Amino acid sequence: MISIPAEPQPGALALTAHIEALLFVAAEALTLDALVAALLASDAQVRAALGELASQCAGRGVRLQHYGEAYTLVSAPEAAAAVERLLGVQVPARLSAAALETLAIIAYRQPLTRARVEAVRGVDCGGVIWALLARELITEVGRLEAAGRPIIYATTPEFLRQFGLGGLHELPPFAGFGDAT
Repeated sequence: MISIPAEPQPGALALTAHIEALLFVAAEALTLDALVAALLASDAQVRAALGELASQCAGRGVRLQHYGEAYTLVSAPEAAAAVERLLGVQVPARLSAAALETLAIIAYRQPLTRARVEAVRGVDCGGVIWALLARELITEVGRLEAAGRPIIYATTPEFLRQFGLGGLHELPPFAGFGDAT
């Protein structure tokens, strides 16, 4: 089924190199399905090559980042200061303790509603959630099928980028947030 060799032949690129090229030229993250279709490869072959590419990128200036089934290349978090200087990016204001706490709750328990966040924190979180939405660290992912149809929130790829994570699986282990669920 595959027309691209997994192992490089003389004059040919490996599947990992093809994936790297596609991610490099893509304007946005590519889904696993899009990579499979573009490469004429199997799901398993592309997944294996993505794992190999992630390993190859460790310790380099670019990293493979994935969010769900979408993949993209990002600059290494360790290079952030130099990249910001080059691009003239102003360092955004730091997140408040309340914003970090709310963001952590959403990151570990997502997807969840504002009421669930407030049950864990014990205080109103409307302003903090609005600020996190404005910074594109969280997003609305739907509505709960319950009275009032409350909005459901989850983290975004921007959250992963700003915190230097390759995926949610890289969040440090955490025991829990008490009895509120």
